[in-house]
Order: sequence, then C-alpha cells, then structure tokens
Amino acid sequence: MSAAVRLELADGVFHIQMARPEKKNALTAEMYQCMADALAGADLDPAVRVILISGAGGNFTAGNDLADFLATPPMDESAPVYRFIEGFSRLEKPFVAAVEGVAIGVGTTMLLHCDLVYAGSSARFALPFANLGLTPEAASSLLLPLRAGHARAAEMLMLGEVFSAQTALEVGIANAVLPDAQVLAHAIERCRKLTTQPASSLRLTKQLMKRAPSALIQETMNAEAGVFRERLVSPEAKEAFAAFFEKRKPDFSSFN
Repeated sequence: MSAAVRLELADGVFHIQMARPEKKNALTAEMYQCMADALAGADLDPAVRVILISGAGGNFTAGNDLADFLATPPMDESAPVYRFIEGFSRLEKPFVAAVEGVAIGVGTTMLLHCDLVYAGSSARFALPFANLGLTPEAASSLLLPLRAGHARAAEMLMLGEVFSAQTALEVGIANAVLPDAQVLAHAIERCRKLTTQPASSLRLTKQLMKRAPSALIQETMNAEAGVFRERLVSPEAKEAFAAFFEKRKPDFSSFN
C-alpha cells in the first residue's frame, strides 16, 4: 500500500485516486506497485463493476517523479511501472478516467486504454518522451496514430508539446470536456450508470472491441519497453535528466 494512493469501493465503483497533490501526483515506484496490485485485485473482485482513476488536488498526474524514477529505473518487466501498464492494458472491466489539471507521460498514455475519459476544460496533456531522450510507452506508438492519425500523433510524440483538453477530445483521447468542478462528479455518475448494466455484457463488449488489436498492443508494448530501457542509459537521456535537475535547457547538438 501507499499513502499517496487512495482506494475506495462504493456501490460497485472502485476508485483509485493518485494522491500526492504537493507534487502534482508525480508517480513513484511505490505508487505504481500499489496501483498495479489494486487493478489486479479489482478486476477479479465480483463486488467491483467499474474501475475509476483520478488525481487529487486538481491534477491527474505529472507523470514520473524523475528523482525516484532514476533511483529505481525500470530495467525489466517486473518493475512496478511495467506491472501498472500491463495491468491497465489487460483490464476486463470498464476503466474510466476523470482528468483535471496536468496529465503528463503515463498520465496521457494510460488514457488510450480507458473506455471512458472525462476531462476538465483546463486539463493539459503532454507526451514528453522524446524531450527526455526516451521513447513512447504503453503502446502509445500504435494507439495514438490509430486515433489521431499519423500527423497529429507525430506532432504529439516527437515534439512533446502540451496540448489542450479540446485537442484531446478532437483526437479521440477524451469523451467529453466539462467545467473542472464537474469532471469527477460526471465521471462517477457515468460509472454508476455502468454498474446498472449487465456486467458480463460489458466485459464481453470490451473484449470484442479489443480482440483484433490485443496481440499487436502486447507486441508493441514489449518492443517499446525494450527500446525504452536502452534509451534510459543513452547519452541523450543523461543530458536531458541532468538539464532537468539543473533547471537548464538540454543541449543535444553533439548527439546523432
């Protein structure tokens, strides 16, 4: 368990809340482990009909806590971050997200695996993997082009720039954009609606929708993870991380 992750089951809705608001819910290995275990348990628990994920304090998540990430880098499939990614990619039950504030890195890639995503009007998304000398994760190199088209996906993954909730809606990452104060309540209402549907029908519907791409998603995630681990020790990544902690602009001019 982690004090920075809140878990609650009420009326069939299992709510996972990333709760480290002083760090914009930046994720640590301990938080990943807790959420991976929670997802696995919830998917098997007959009392759980729907899984909801949100962030505390007005933000979804700022992505990895880089200091913690570099102290315990994910060097094989047993790493907590990979267990979390594997967990949300394989969920059989409906997976819903309520997104406020920032959704960076895995905060955006996990949304590609959600069934329903509701975003606040001030929500901001980014996929800054290339900026850090890294590469995409969670099959985002496959799923984002399928949703957004190659041109938009290339812009998001190669430039790593922040994009708005409206853009997330336009490219199919979000189902709806709402006033910030209404996002969580609306997501909970949608979850409660799902709990009134036949559970087996929902599971089978999700299974059928994901049947064709499931093997390709797994293959892509495995390929991404291998390249990502190589990039973690690359000169570009070392320069990017050093620049981040030194609060300066990285210089990649000497790297090919």
